[in-house]
Amino acid sequence: MSTRSMTRLAAEYLALRRKLGFALKTSGSLLLNFARYADRSGHKGPITIDLAVRWARLPRTADPVWWAMRLDVVRQFARQRSAADPRTEVPPPGLLGPSHRRRDPHIYSEDEIAALLGAAAKLPPDDGLRSHTYTTLLGLLASTGLRVSEALRLDRAHVDLCDGVLTIVETKFRKSRLAPLHPSTKMVLRAYAERRDQHHPLMGGGPFFVSAAGTRLRYRTVLWTFDKLRRALGWVGKRGCRPRIHDLRHAFACRRLLAWYREGSEIHSKVPALSVYLGHVAVSDTYWYLTGVPELMAIASARFEMHRELR
Repeated sequence: MSTRSMTRLAAEYLALRRKLGFALKTSGSLLLNFARYADRSGHKGPITIDLAVRWARLPRTADPVWWAMRLDVVRQFARQRSAADPRTEVPPPGLLGPSHRRRDPHIYSEDEIAALLGAAAKLPPDDGLRSHTYTTLLGLLASTGLRVSEALRLDRAHVDLCDGVLTIVETKFRKSRLAPLHPSTKMVLRAYAERRDQHHPLMGGGPFFVSAAGTRLRYRTVLWTFDKLRRALGWVGKRGCRPRIHDLRHAFACRRLLAWYREGSEIHSKVPALSVYLGHVAVSDTYWYLTGVPELMAIASARFEMHRELR
């Protein structure tokens, strides 16, 4: 019977999983948090369902989906521990409800995107780089559907301003891909790069998007700045209903699908290409965007009715 602390057991488990190629950034941090909680509370022996649930339901005011996600992290660890210690209790799936909930995205209109970029252009200081950085970053997200993290991880070497291609290196699910750019997007990126280099000249590498200090933009800072812009535009409301920066990705996908529908394109032959462009693992993730806007559903329904009448 093992006398090792829960923290040590969790650390060994994470080390093994990472050797197998799993990044485990968020889940790894959560699992260590659970293990330290168990050790601090004086828990001895194997994992129990009671222990796992008590930790998962912290904080008490959190969304139940967050509780379920935390319990999922412990469940995976408990499954592995049960092989070494049969006394381990593995929390059953769904014990705290669903651990994933897709909220309806906000599909930005062209006017809303223009207003967002206009607000970003007014960010202080007037003679600084900040406003140009955020208008370019937000414009890139809207015109390519990149994940925020993907855009922030771009290095200068990843942005080909001659051929107009982005190299997205080992992003979500450790996939890399090339993302061709529209000529207008390439022009804006080139203009930003020239202005950035005037403020922060660098030879060779370095991040493409930089802060006022010339360092890589931080994810949390970008979210904070977007929230500031959202408030300035009056885009407030109940939590879960407000436009998010991530919704720029949803809006891009929906606009692309809507354009193909209007062109009369065969959607089933187009969606796989869009799936690769967006970096989805499964094409079913891309089909989910079909439910994004009423216009898409209306056109899809009309085409289905036409197909049924022709049969």
